[in-house]
Parts: sequence; structure tokens; C-alpha cells
Amino acid sequence: MPIVSASVSPSLSKRARAAMDPFSQLILAISTASFFTFQWLFHSVSPWMSPRITAGFLRLTPKQKIEWNSRTVSTFHALVVGLFCLYILLFDDAVNQDPVWGDPTMVKINVAITAGYLVSDLLLIFYYWKAIGDKLFVIHHLAALYAYYYVLGQGMLPYFANFRLIAEFSTPCVNQRWFFEVLGYPKSSKPNMANGVMMAVVFFLVRIAVMPLYYSRMYSVYGTDAFNRVPLGGRSAWICSSICLDVMNLMWMHKIARGCYKVLRSSRQGKSGTQENGKTE
Repeated sequence: MPIVSASVSPSLSKRARAAMDPFSQLILAISTASFFTFQWLFHSVSPWMSPRITAGFLRLTPKQKIEWNSRTVSTFHALVVGLFCLYILLFDDAVNQDPVWGDPTMVKINVAITAGYLVSDLLLIFYYWKAIGDKLFVIHHLAALYAYYYVLGQGMLPYFANFRLIAEFSTPCVNQRWFFEVLGYPKSSKPNMANGVMMAVVFFLVRIAVMPLYYSRMYSVYGTDAFNRVPLGGRSAWICSSICLDVMNLMWMHKIARGCYKVLRSSRQGKSGTQENGKTE
């Protein structure tokens, strides 16, 4: 028995030290707090705040109210994480200089917030599947969580993990489009059209236009010593999830561009029609 105990004790003590790492506990606490915060925002804050912002909320169906609250939480998460992401990209020299193994402290905090949100949103999607169920969102969330596991657990690829979060800046406009729709704003209304154009532009800038920069940075570290230190699972999570997410981004961009084009085209046709009839609004 003593021999067995001696042979396994180093491994056990190593795991115990890792489990008791104060920073790891902090990250777990942030993820847990994030989860409960977004649940609270969904169940309490949004239902209380929304009717005070617009009376149209009271006229929504139960399913629409569920999606409304979900999108309100989504917008809040996007603004918090997006701004944090931008700060890291601009001022975190350690991550920018070493994108694979740079000090991941700030990135881990940001990713922990996002991980808590993703788990919270997945729970809501499954619980309210008839109202907000979407297979693409489930795939998106699971792919992101799979990749973020390596960031939070092993601190690898902080630059790339943080870079993906810049895409969150497009979320508020996407949600606002839905808000206008359920509140009965005509597609040709100025607020709706302005938001639609902004949504298409921002979505393109933060999700599509940045692809060459992202993948060129990925290519620049490929085959380096830092890259070779990343385990196979980490590489798979990084590369596969990136491709998966960007394929969906291209699909969404196509839908957004088509919708924006149709609205702008119908608006121009409407204006030309009123001018031919000698009338203006």
C-alpha cells in the first residue's frame, strides 16, 4: 500500500494544486456569476424594464416576450464583451506580441464572462425551444464553448480567442432589427432603414472584413515552436471552430445583405412612384 500511495501522490498533489489555483477559482467564479447575472437579466430585469421603455412590449405574444428578453440580454452581453475585447486588442501588449502563449489574464476574464453567457443562453434555448429554438445557435454556442475550454483551461491562443469576440459588435443592430419588426415599424421607416444599413455595414466589418487579418495571423504562427506546443485537441478546437463559425457568418451575411438590398430597393421604388404621381410624403 505505501508503494502505491507513493506512486500516485505526485500526480494527485499536482491536480490538487491546479484545482486550488486562486486564479482558476476566480475564473470559475466569474463564469458562474456571469451565468446567474444573465439569467437574472432575462427573468427579472428585461421584463421589468422593457414595458417602461416602450408600451409595445405589453402587446407582444408570450413567445415574442421570451425572444425579446433573450435579445435584450444578448445586446447587453455584446456591448460588455465587445468593449472589453477592443480594449485588449488595443492595449494588451503581451497578447498581441505572443498570440499563442501570451499572458491570457485579461482574455480569460473576458472569455469567462462569455462562457457564462453561452451556457445561460443554451439553457434558455432548450427550455424555451418552441419560442427561441434554433439549431444554428446551438451549433454556434457549442463550437465556441469547445474552443474556449482550451483558453480557460490551458491559457493557450488568447489573441485568437479574444479576436473572435470582436464580432459581438454586430449583435445590437441585429437585435434592434427584430425589435423594430415586432413593434410594427414599417421596413421602409427611417429608423428601420438606418438600423438595417448600419447592421449590414457593422456585420461586414467585424465578421467578414476581418477574416483575412485573422487567418493571416493564424498562418503566421503555423509551424512555429509556439504552435507546436499546442496539443492536437487545442489545434482542432481552434481551427475547426473558426471555420465553422465563419461559414455561419458568411451565411448570415448573405441573408443580411439580401434583406438590406430588398428594403433599399423597395424604398427607392416607392419614392419614384410618389414623384411620378406628383405627390410627396
